[in-house]
Amino acid sequence: MGSGALPLILLLMSFIRAGLTQERPKPVVKVTPDQRVFRGETVTLTCDIQRAGDIQWRYSWFKDGDTRNSYRTTTTAEFSFTVYVSNSGEYSCRGERSDSQRSDISAAVTLTVSDLPRSTLTVTPDRPVFTGETVNLTCVIESHSDWRRRNGLTDDRRYDWTYYQTYEWRYEWYKDRVMLQTSDGYTVNRDTLTIRGATESDQGQYWCGGQRDERPSSSHFSTIVSFSVKALPRSTLTVTPDSPVFTGETVNLTCVIESHSDWRYQWYKDGVMLQTSDRYTVNRDTLTIRGANESDQGQYWCKGQIRSVSSQSSSAVSLSVKDLPTSTVIVTPKTNIFTGETVNLTCVIESNHSDWRYEWFKGGNNSVMLQSSDGYTVNRDTLTIRGATESDQGQYWCRGQRDERPQSSQDSNRINLSVNAASSLLLVTGVVLGLSVCLLFFISLLLLLWRYKKNKDQQRNINQTSVPNQSGESQPENSPLQSADPNHIYDDVTEVKKRHKDDPESYWEVTYSEVTVQKEISVDKDDPVAESNEVTYSEVRTKVKKCKSKDADAGVGDATYALIRKKGNQK
Repeated sequence: MGSGALPLILLLMSFIRAGLTQERPKPVVKVTPDQRVFRGETVTLTCDIQRAGDIQWRYSWFKDGDTRNSYRTTTTAEFSFTVYVSNSGEYSCRGERSDSQRSDISAAVTLTVSDLPRSTLTVTPDRPVFTGETVNLTCVIESHSDWRRRNGLTDDRRYDWTYYQTYEWRYEWYKDRVMLQTSDGYTVNRDTLTIRGATESDQGQYWCGGQRDERPSSSHFSTIVSFSVKALPRSTLTVTPDSPVFTGETVNLTCVIESHSDWRYQWYKDGVMLQTSDRYTVNRDTLTIRGANESDQGQYWCKGQIRSVSSQSSSAVSLSVKDLPTSTVIVTPKTNIFTGETVNLTCVIESNHSDWRYEWFKGGNNSVMLQSSDGYTVNRDTLTIRGATESDQGQYWCRGQRDERPQSSQDSNRINLSVNAASSLLLVTGVVLGLSVCLLFFISLLLLLWRYKKNKDQQRNINQTSVPNQSGESQPENSPLQSADPNHIYDDVTEVKKRHKDDPESYWEVTYSEVTVQKEISVDKDDPVAESNEVTYSEVRTKVKKCKSKDADAGVGDATYALIRKKGNQK
């Protein structure tokens, strides 16, 4: 080779060196739609190799700086996938030609995947739901600030759906996997689904979500909410104590409604709703009547109200009120009570029960219950006051108590007990009266003795002046006598001889009468001897005298005679 070929060789070698020292291309990663994306969105990563030409490349994708293990390998420059929060990270790529020539690894691009706004479904009223109620289901989508805070983002407001309300949420409603539309049964007003007049067919599982035209274009679906529709429950009314009740008792009426505890109870008597007052106290499910009286008698029922519906009314319960048994105090003695006397007060209760415990009280408004003591003895229904004094005066009354209904009787009538002191005048009067009675008895006895003696003397005189009968035979009756007393104008003695069959001795039955005339001188000159013919007669009784012979002394015997006086009239 000549010297002319040497330059040509050097030029060729320079061209070869230049080809061997050319730099490898460096790709760039592009992210669509944005490096900040939302869960569920589709992200496209593009590995852009400049001056790649028409040569076929194969692309390797790396995540979070791990270049030894490719994340994904594709034959196209674009790599699309649906992102989740776990897809957040740094992505890079590298190209490799079919001739095994490789590009450099691109710079990493950060992909941030944020969770979608959450949806929350609330149901009003709270469960359970009763037939006929209005039910509101409200879908609440998380605010942008809450979403940003939850996803750890700063003040990036590009997607602030709360502040920029150009694109509002469109709410979607689902029941048992079927999307609901406005109809006769449902009314949709933005974020609220309303069910009017709920029925059992409205039971089921409900959820909601939001859609919009800007990113994020949707929200999470809410959690599933299930509710059931129940028939209105029946109310039951119970009365304590059992009817009839007694005046003064406390009566509790309780309204029992199943399946819920938030009822507002309503009470009715004879068709009129009752309110809390002095007579009635309402405490949730219980109506209390304190000090029942006859005006509380009637028909009672109840029902409950919750939200916009009411329970079924209870059956009517009849309440009757009877008077407590009456008590009466009986005092012995009934007349005036004097000091030192024993007084018994008996409490009589008009009742068929016998197990009463009797209580005794003394006093008016500030009555004191009496107990057995030195002054009082209580024996069941009787209070005994021994040796009454003036301090025992006052008002007394009683009542009964027992363990069963009726637990008490009515208070008895109040009786006023007065204790009178025994005065000296009464004592003197009693003594004088007693002495007078004794004196009168003594005088009467003397008079009787005197009359008896006089009678015997008269009988003796009669026997002496009569004509004796010596024959021993029965003489004619009605023997006329002459009296030694000039005032005796007529004496008649009748003797009857009798013999008893078992006694041989004779008995003489003597009957006599004596008429005494008191003469008065007439003042009439024409009739100086005129006398009054008015004579007062008395019954003559017969006494039997036993004599052994007719000649025996007849003047000695027991005879009763009557004195008859004739009073003349003065002309």
